Amino acid sequence: MSYNSTLDSFCGTPFWNSTATWYTDNPELTPCFQQTVLIWTPCLYLWVFAFLDLYYIFNSKERNIPWNILNITKLLVTCLLIVLKFVDLGVAVHLSSNGEKEVYNANYYSPVIKILTFGLSATLLFYNRKYGMRASGVLFFFWLLLVVAGIPQLRSEIIDHKNLDDDENVKYNFISYMVYYPLIVLMFILNCFADLPPKDTPYKYQKNQCPENAAGFPSRLTFSWFDPLALTGFRRSLVENDLWALNPPDSSKECVPKFDKFWERSLKKRELSNGTKATYRKTSASVNFKPENEKKPASILPALCLAFGGQFLFGSILKLINDILMFISPQLLKLLISFVKNDEPDWKGYAYAVALLLCAITQTMLLAHYFTRMYLVGMRIRTALTSAIYRKSLRLSNSARKESTVGEIVNLMSVDAQRFVELTAYLNMIWSAPLQIALALYFLWAILGPSVLAGLAVMIILIPVNGLIANRVKTLQIKQMKYKDERVKLMNEVLNGIKVLKMYAWEPSFEDQILQIRNKEMHVLKQTAYLNSATSFIWSCAPFLTSVGIKRLNKFMNCDELDISSVDHDKKEPSPIVIENGNFTWGEKDADPVLKNINLNVPRGSLVAIVGAVGSGKSSLLAAMLGEMNKISGRVNTHGSIAYVPQQAWIQNATLQDNILFGKPLQQQSYNNVINVCALKPDFDVLPGGDQTEIGEKGINLSGGQKQRVSLARAVYHEADNYLLDDPLSAVDSHVGKHIFDKVIGPAGLLKDRTRVWVTHNVSYLAQTDLVVVLRDGQVSEAGSYQHLLEKKGAFADFLLHHLSDIEKTSPDELDVLKQDLETKLGTEFQNKLQRARSLSESTSESEQTPAGDRAGSVKQKTPDALTQSNLKEKNKLIEAEKAETGSVKWSIYKHYLMSVGVFASVVTILMNLILQVFQVGSNYWLAEWSSDSKIIVNGTVDRAKRDMYLGVYGALGAGQVLSVSVSSLALYLGTLAAARALHATLLAGVLRAPSIGFFDCTPVGRVLNRFSKDVDVLDNTLPMTLRGWTSCFFSVLGTLFVISVSTPLFLVIVVPVGLIYYVIQRFYVATSRQLKRLESISRSPIYSHFGESITGASTIRAYGVTDRFIEESESRVDHNQSCYYPSCIANRWLAIRLEMIGNFIIFSAAVFAVLGRNSIYPGIVGLSISYALQITQTLNWLVRMTSEVETNIVAVERIKEYAETEQEAAWNLEKGPGATWPETGALQLEQLTLEYRPGEPALRDVTCTVAPRDKLGIVGRTGAGKSTLTLGLFRIVEAAAGRILIDGVDIATLGLHQLRSRITIIPQEPILFSGTLRSNLDPFEAYSDEEIWRALEHAHLRAFVQGLPAGLRHEVAEGGENLSVGQRQLVCLARALLRKTPLLVLDEATAAVDLETDDLIQKTIRSEFASCTVLTIAHRLNTIMDSTKVMVLDRGQLVEYAAPQQLLNDKNSIFYSMAKDAGIVN
Repeated sequence: MSYNSTLDSFCGTPFWNSTATWYTDNPELTPCFQQTVLIWTPCLYLWVFAFLDLYYIFNSKERNIPWNILNITKLLVTCLLIVLKFVDLGVAVHLSSNGEKEVYNANYYSPVIKILTFGLSATLLFYNRKYGMRASGVLFFFWLLLVVAGIPQLRSEIIDHKNLDDDENVKYNFISYMVYYPLIVLMFILNCFADLPPKDTPYKYQKNQCPENAAGFPSRLTFSWFDPLALTGFRRSLVENDLWALNPPDSSKECVPKFDKFWERSLKKRELSNGTKATYRKTSASVNFKPENEKKPASILPALCLAFGGQFLFGSILKLINDILMFISPQLLKLLISFVKNDEPDWKGYAYAVALLLCAITQTMLLAHYFTRMYLVGMRIRTALTSAIYRKSLRLSNSARKESTVGEIVNLMSVDAQRFVELTAYLNMIWSAPLQIALALYFLWAILGPSVLAGLAVMIILIPVNGLIANRVKTLQIKQMKYKDERVKLMNEVLNGIKVLKMYAWEPSFEDQILQIRNKEMHVLKQTAYLNSATSFIWSCAPFLTSVGIKRLNKFMNCDELDISSVDHDKKEPSPIVIENGNFTWGEKDADPVLKNINLNVPRGSLVAIVGAVGSGKSSLLAAMLGEMNKISGRVNTHGSIAYVPQQAWIQNATLQDNILFGKPLQQQSYNNVINVCALKPDFDVLPGGDQTEIGEKGINLSGGQKQRVSLARAVYHEADNYLLDDPLSAVDSHVGKHIFDKVIGPAGLLKDRTRVWVTHNVSYLAQTDLVVVLRDGQVSEAGSYQHLLEKKGAFADFLLHHLSDIEKTSPDELDVLKQDLETKLGTEFQNKLQRARSLSESTSESEQTPAGDRAGSVKQKTPDALTQSNLKEKNKLIEAEKAETGSVKWSIYKHYLMSVGVFASVVTILMNLILQVFQVGSNYWLAEWSSDSKIIVNGTVDRAKRDMYLGVYGALGAGQVLSVSVSSLALYLGTLAAARALHATLLAGVLRAPSIGFFDCTPVGRVLNRFSKDVDVLDNTLPMTLRGWTSCFFSVLGTLFVISVSTPLFLVIVVPVGLIYYVIQRFYVATSRQLKRLESISRSPIYSHFGESITGASTIRAYGVTDRFIEESESRVDHNQSCYYPSCIANRWLAIRLEMIGNFIIFSAAVFAVLGRNSIYPGIVGLSISYALQITQTLNWLVRMTSEVETNIVAVERIKEYAETEQEAAWNLEKGPGATWPETGALQLEQLTLEYRPGEPALRDVTCTVAPRDKLGIVGRTGAGKSTLTLGLFRIVEAAAGRILIDGVDIATLGLHQLRSRITIIPQEPILFSGTLRSNLDPFEAYSDEEIWRALEHAHLRAFVQGLPAGLRHEVAEGGENLSVGQRQLVCLARALLRKTPLLVLDEATAAVDLETDDLIQKTIRSEFASCTVLTIAHRLNTIMDSTKVMVLDRGQLVEYAAPQQLLNDKNSIFYSMAKDAGIVN
C-alpha cells in the first residue's frame, strides 16, 4: 500500500479503488488516477521520444518551410494551451492563498508538467519547420495520447457538473476543461496534415515528386498516399510517366558516397593489417614474406552495416515490439473464454473485444512499416553495390578481367546484389524466431507444465538435422549458380556470334552444349527439390545464399586493379610520350613480358608509325602507353589529354551523333568539319536517319569501315593533345584511306600539330611520317626516320620491298627517287625483288559494304530537311523498345505452363493437399472430442484403454499430415522442374531458329540474355516456391472456412461481404502490382546492357578519361529502375494493411458474436472459432499475396513463350534433301534474283548471271552496292523476294537451311571465336581427325603458333577470342574453311585486319588450296581479283558489268576501269 498512500497524500484522494473501477457495472477511474497517470503518461512519452525528432533535425539537409496557416495555427493553439495552464496554476495558487480550500501537490504539478511539455512541443514544432520536417510522428502520437487519456476526465467533469452543487470551483474546472479538451482535439486534427515543402533543399526534384513527403502522418501510417496510383493502375495499365521520381535519400547520389566512405575505410584497414608480414624463423634464421595471394580480402559486409545499419536497427525495434504483442492476443483470448464461462458484466466482454482489435491493428501497422524499412534498406544496399561493382569493373586489371567473363560480372550485379534486397527482411528472423519460441514455451509451461520439454527436445534434435540439410542445399545452390553462370556466358557468346553460327550451320553443336550444362543444372535442382520436400525450411537458406553472394562479391571487389601509378604525368618532360627500359606483360607481374626493354621517345607534334608483323606487339605498345598493361619495370610518362582509336572499333548503342560527340557539347561547325575529313558525309547521306540513325549493339548495323571511321571521328572531335591510333585505316578502302590520311593523320591533316602514334600496315604513307618504329617479337628491332631505316638495309628494307609497288600508284613521282635510293643500296637484286613485289601488289577497291544489319544500302535516300531530329530518331529506331505486356496474364499462359508441368503432377498435388486438409481438420476435431469427453476419468482414475485409443488416432492423423505434405510438395517440385526444363528447351530452340534479319538485328543481346538468366531463374527457383505457397494457402483457407462455418454458423453472415471486399482490393492491387513488376523488369535490362557495353569498352572509356560520365549514366539507370521498384514495395504493404484491417475486423466480430451469444455457446467452441479467425486473416492475406505473386511470376512464362514462339527461319533439314555429294562442281546460277531487307525496298534487283564450275568470281562495287547482300542471299540469311539461286542446278530455296549452309564455306568479314578449346573452335561437331586439323592449321600458317602453346589444340580460347590477336583470329577462320573445303567458297572482305605478309600468305593459300573450287570474293582490294575469271560489278543493287577483268579494263567507259584508275592499277 505504501506507494498508493504516497499518491493518496499527493492528490488528497484515494489513488485506486477496485470496487469503483473493476467490480461494477458502471466503471469509473478515481480523480487522483486521472490527475496523475493519465496526464503524466503522454507527457513522459513526449520527453522520451522527442529524441527521434531531434535525430531527424540534426540529419536533415533541407531548411525553412515557409510560414503558413497550418503551422501558424498549430503554434497559436499551443500558446493558448500554455496560457490556459498558467491560468489553472494561478487559480490553484489563489485558492491556496485564500485558504478557501485545501490544495494538494497534484493541483500544482499537473499544470506545471503540462506547461513544460507544451513548451517542448512548441519548440519541436518551430525547429521541425526550420529544418524542413513536414510531418512529425512523435507529435502526432503525443496529441493522440492526450486526446485518448483525456476521455475519462471529460466524462467525470460532465457527470460532476450535472450531479454536484454549483460552487464556482466546479464551474471553473468544468469551463477550463471544456476549453482545454476541444483545443487538444484541434491540435490532433491539425497534426494529421503535412506542412508545405521546404524552400531550401540540396535535392533536385524531377517531374512528379513522390506524394509520400506531402502526406500527413495518418496517411503515411496506412499508405493512403498510394491510393491514387492504385486507382490509376486499376483503371488502365500503368506507364512509366505515372511513376514518381525516387526520393532523394534513396538515390545513388546519396547512397553511394555513404557506402564508399566506409568501404574506403575497410580497404585502408586491410592495407594496414596486410602490410608486408614478415615471419622470422629462429631455426633457419630466414625471413619469410607473406605472399601476395594470401592477403585477407576486405569484406563488404561491415561497410554495408555501417552505411545502412541505422535504418535497419529502427526496423528491428519495430519487429521486436510486434513479436511481444503477438503473445498478448492469446492472453486476451483466455480472458474472453473465462468471461463466457463466468458471470461477469457485459462491458468487460466488449472491452476484451476492443482490446483484441487494438492489439491486432497495432501489429498490422508495426509489421507494415517494418517491412517497408527493410525494403528501403535493401534498395539502398543494391544501389550502392551496383554502383560499386560498376566502378570496380572499369578499374579491373587485365589479369583480373580475364578471370571473370562479362556474363559473370553481370550476374554479380543482377543476382547477388538483388539477393540483398530480398534478404534484409528475413535477416531479423535470426533473433526473432528464438525469441518467439522462448515466449511460446514460457506461456505453454504455465498451462501444460513440464510436458512442454518433450516438444522442446524434438525441436532441439531437429536443429542439427535441418542444419545438415541446409548445408547440403547451400552447396547445391553454389553448384547451380556455377552452372547458371556457365550457361549464361555461353549463351552470351552464341548471341554475339549468331550471324557466323548461322552461316557455318553450327547451331546444333552449341544448342547441345547449352543443353548439357542445363541438364547438369536440372540435376542439381532436382536434388534440391527432394531435400526441400523433406523439410520446409525454405527461408533458412536465404542467409546461406547471401553468404555465397557476399563471398562472390568480396572476391570481385578485392580483385587487382589497374595500377594508376604505372604511367607518370610529369609536365616537365619535354616529350609528351616517353617509355624508358619498359617491360610489360598482360598477365600477373611475374609472367613473361610481352614487350621487352622498350625505349621510345615521341616528340611533341610528331607522327610516329609503328609497323611489324601480326602478333609482334603493336597494339600492346599502345596499351602500355595508356597504362592498360602491367608494368614490370621501366618508366612511362605521358602528359596532355589522350584520344584513342582501338583496332576493333567500340561503338555504343546510341545515335551516330552521340557516338561521335561522346559526351562533348555539339559545336556544329567543328562537327561538320570532322565528319567531312573522316569521309562520313557520304555514309550519313545513305543512312535512313543521317547522323540521327540509331546504332544497334556493338555497331551491328554499320560495316567494318564505317565503324572504324566513326571511332576515328570520335577521337578527332575530342580535340586531344595526343592521339593513339591503332590501325584505323585497316577496314577502309584505299581511296578513302588516302583521303583520311591526307585530311586527318598526315603532315597536312587536321591533327598536324598534335602528337600522333599510329600503328599501321599501310606502307605507302611511311615516307610522310617523322619516325618509324619496327617491332619484332615484342622488341623494337629498329627505329628511325624512313630514309634512315632504308639505308640500314635491315628488316625494314625487306619489309618495304614487299610493298614497294604500293607506292607506285599513290605517288609515282616519289617513286623514281626511291627506286634510285634502293638500287644504289641493293644493286641488281633490287630488280628481281621488285618484280616479285609488283605481282603481289596490294591495290584497291571498295571495302565498305553494308552488312546484313544495315538497312542503309537498300535505297539511297536523302533526308528531307522538314523532318526534325527527334522525328528522325523515332523513324529510324532500329532497336524497338521492349514491349511490356499489359493487362492480366492470359489463361493460355497458365494452360501452357500447366501442360508443361504435366497432368499427373498437377492431379497428385491437388489430391494430396485435399487429403492434408482432411487430416488437419480431423485432428482438431479429435482434440475437441477428447477434451470434452467426461467419461475418460472413472472414479478418479484414467481409463487407460480409452486414453490410448485417443492418442493412437491422434498420432495416426499427425503421421498422415506429414506424409501428405511431403508427397504433395515433391510432386509439385518435380512437375515445375519438368516445366522449367521444357520451357528452357523451347526458348533456346526458338531463339536459335529465329531469323537474323527481323529478330537479331533489332533485338539487343541484353534483352535476350535477360530471358535466359532472370526469367529462367524465376522458372527454376521462384515459381516452384510460389506455387507451393499458393496451393497450401488455398487449401487451408478452404479448411478454415469449413471449420468456422460449422462451429459458428452466425459467422457465415460476415464471410460473404468480407469475401467481396477482399476480392475488390485484390483486383485493385494485382492490376497495379503486376504492371509495376513488368515496368521494373523492363527498366532492368538497360542497366545490364549498358554495363556489358562499358566492360567491353573499358579501355576506350579510360583512355578518354570519361569514367565519371559513364558511372553517372549507370547510376541514373539504376535510379530509374529503383523508381519502378519502390512503388511495388509500397503496393505490397498497401495491400497488407488493407487486408489485415479487414482480418482484424473479422476477429473483432467473432469476439463480439461470442459476447452476444455467451449464453448459448460452449467456451471450447468460442476458443476454436476465434483462434481460427485469428488464423484466417493471415491465410487469406497470404492467399491474396500468393495469387498476385503467381500472377507476377507467371509473366516469366509469358516472356519466355513470346521468344519461343518468335517467327522462325526456314526448316534446318528437309526430308528430300540433296545428295550426299552435292554440290559436286559448285556451279552457280542467279535468275532474276531480288533480295530485300524490308518489303518494297530491294537491296538487289533482278540480278541474272551464271558462274561456271571452278570459276573465280570477284564482286566489286561502292558502299551499299549490295555486295554483302548477295552472300547473305546465298546463305539464305536473306530469303529471295523474287527469282532464284541455283547451285549445281538445285534451287537452294528447296533445301533445308543446314543442308545448304553446311555445304558452302565462308570466311566471314569479322573473325568470331567462341570460348572453349581451339579444337572446338575449328570443329565443334568433332567430325574431323586430329591429323586433318593439323593439316588445316599448317595451310593456315598457324601450325607453329599452336605447337608453341602449352596446351596445343586444347588451348583455351577466351571469350570472343580475346587472347589471340585479330590477325590470328582471321587465320583461325581460314583454317575452318580449309577443314570444310566445299566446292563453293565465299570470301567476305576477309583481309581487313591482317598485315601484308599474312595477307600474301592467305592469298597464296586460297589460290593453291581452293584451286578446284568455285570462289566468290567480295573484293577488298582490286589486285586480289585481277586474276579472277570473271568480275561482277554491282551498283545500287543492280548488276551493271559482268565479264573477265581484262575485257572490262579494255573498255575505257566501264565502271570497273574507273575504279581501277582510282586505285592506281591503270595509269
